[in-house]
Amino acid sequence: MMSDTLTRLAQVLEQRKGADPDSSYVAKLYGKGLDAILKKIGEEATETVMAAKDGDPDKIVYETADLWFHTLVLLAQQGLGPEHVLAELDRRFGLSGLEEKASRKPQADTQ
Repeated sequence: MMSDTLTRLAQVLEQRKGADPDSSYVAKLYGKGLDAILKKIGEEATETVMAAKDGDPDKIVYETADLWFHTLVLLAQQGLGPEHVLAELDRRFGLSGLEEKASRKPQADTQ
Protein backbone atom coordinates (compact mmCIF):
# COMPACT_ATOMS: atom_id res chain seq x y z
CA MET A 1 0.00 0.00 0.00
CA MET A 2 2.71 2.51 0.96
CA SER A 3 4.76 2.16 -2.19
CA ASP A 4 1.54 2.03 -4.24
CA THR A 5 0.58 5.47 -2.93
CA LEU A 6 4.05 6.81 -3.69
CA THR A 7 3.96 5.28 -7.17
CA ARG A 8 0.55 6.77 -7.96
CA LEU A 9 1.63 10.16 -6.68
CA ALA A 10 4.86 10.00 -8.70
CA GLN A 11 2.80 9.29 -11.84
CA VAL A 12 0.62 12.34 -11.24
CA LEU A 13 3.67 14.51 -10.57
CA GLU A 14 5.20 13.31 -13.83
CA GLN A 15 2.00 14.20 -15.72
CA ARG A 16 2.03 17.68 -14.22
CA LYS A 17 5.40 18.42 -15.86
CA GLY A 18 3.60 19.18 -19.10
CA ALA A 19 0.60 20.93 -17.59
CA ASP A 20 -0.23 24.62 -17.84
CA PRO A 21 1.13 26.37 -14.72
CA ASP A 22 -2.26 28.08 -14.30
CA SER A 23 -3.98 24.69 -14.06
CA SER A 24 -1.92 23.01 -11.35
CA TYR A 25 -0.01 23.91 -8.20
CA VAL A 26 2.68 21.38 -9.10
CA ALA A 27 2.95 22.64 -12.68
CA LYS A 28 3.37 26.13 -11.26
CA LEU A 29 6.17 24.90 -8.98
CA TYR A 30 7.89 23.21 -11.92
CA GLY A 31 7.54 26.43 -13.90
CA LYS A 32 9.21 28.44 -11.15
CA GLY A 33 12.18 26.09 -11.20
CA LEU A 34 14.49 24.35 -8.80
CA ASP A 35 15.01 27.24 -6.39
CA ALA A 36 11.25 27.55 -5.75
CA ILE A 37 10.96 23.81 -5.13
CA LEU A 38 13.92 23.87 -2.74
CA LYS A 39 12.49 26.88 -0.90
CA LYS A 40 9.20 25.02 -0.45
CA ILE A 41 11.01 21.95 0.92
CA GLY A 42 12.83 24.19 3.39
CA GLU A 43 9.55 25.74 4.52
CA GLU A 44 7.92 22.35 4.94
CA ALA A 45 10.93 20.96 6.84
CA THR A 46 10.74 23.89 9.25
CA GLU A 47 7.00 23.38 9.72
CA THR A 48 7.63 19.68 10.41
CA VAL A 49 10.21 20.55 13.06
CA MET A 50 7.82 23.05 14.66
CA ALA A 51 5.00 20.47 14.70
CA ALA A 52 7.30 17.98 16.39
CA LYS A 53 8.29 20.57 18.98
CA ASP A 54 4.58 21.19 19.64
CA GLY A 55 4.12 17.45 20.17
CA ASP A 56 0.81 17.24 18.30
CA PRO A 57 0.76 13.90 16.44
CA ASP A 58 -1.85 15.09 13.90
CA LYS A 59 0.23 18.17 13.03
CA ILE A 60 3.38 16.05 12.76
CA VAL A 61 1.70 13.72 10.27
CA TYR A 62 0.18 16.61 8.30
CA GLU A 63 3.45 18.52 8.02
CA THR A 64 5.45 15.38 7.24
CA ALA A 65 3.01 14.64 4.41
CA ASP A 66 3.65 18.14 3.03
CA LEU A 67 7.41 17.61 3.32
CA TRP A 68 7.27 14.24 1.59
CA PHE A 69 5.02 15.63 -1.13
CA HIS A 70 7.35 18.49 -1.95
CA THR A 71 10.35 16.16 -1.82
CA LEU A 72 8.59 13.96 -4.38
CA VAL A 73 8.13 17.06 -6.56
CA LEU A 74 11.89 17.63 -6.34
CA LEU A 75 12.63 14.03 -7.24
CA ALA A 76 10.35 14.21 -10.28
CA GLN A 77 11.83 17.54 -11.35
CA GLN A 78 15.27 15.90 -11.23
CA GLY A 79 14.15 12.85 -13.23
CA LEU A 80 14.02 10.60 -10.18
CA GLY A 81 11.20 8.86 -8.37
CA PRO A 82 10.36 7.33 -5.02
CA GLU A 83 11.69 3.98 -6.25
CA HIS A 84 15.20 5.47 -6.21
CA VAL A 85 14.88 6.50 -2.56
CA LEU A 86 13.23 3.21 -1.61
CA ALA A 87 16.07 1.29 -3.28
CA GLU A 88 18.62 3.30 -1.28
CA LEU A 89 16.72 2.70 1.95
CA ASP A 90 16.53 -1.00 1.08
CA ARG A 91 20.30 -1.04 0.45
CA ARG A 92 20.85 0.45 3.91
CA PHE A 93 18.42 -1.90 5.65
CA GLY A 94 20.20 -4.13 8.12
CA LEU A 95 23.30 -1.93 8.27
CA SER A 96 23.99 -0.07 11.41
CA GLY A 97 24.03 3.68 10.97
CA LEU A 98 27.68 3.70 11.94
CA GLU A 99 28.53 1.06 9.31
CA GLU A 100 26.59 2.92 6.63
CA LYS A 101 28.34 6.22 7.37
CA ALA A 102 31.76 4.54 7.41
CA SER A 103 31.09 2.97 4.00
CA ARG A 104 30.48 6.32 2.29
CA LYS A 105 33.18 7.58 -0.03
CA PRO A 106 34.90 10.71 1.27
CA GLN A 107 33.86 13.81 -0.69
CA ALA A 108 36.56 15.56 -2.67
CA ASP A 109 37.88 18.76 -1.16
CA THR A 110 36.16 21.63 -3.00
CA GLN A 111 38.63 24.36 -2.01
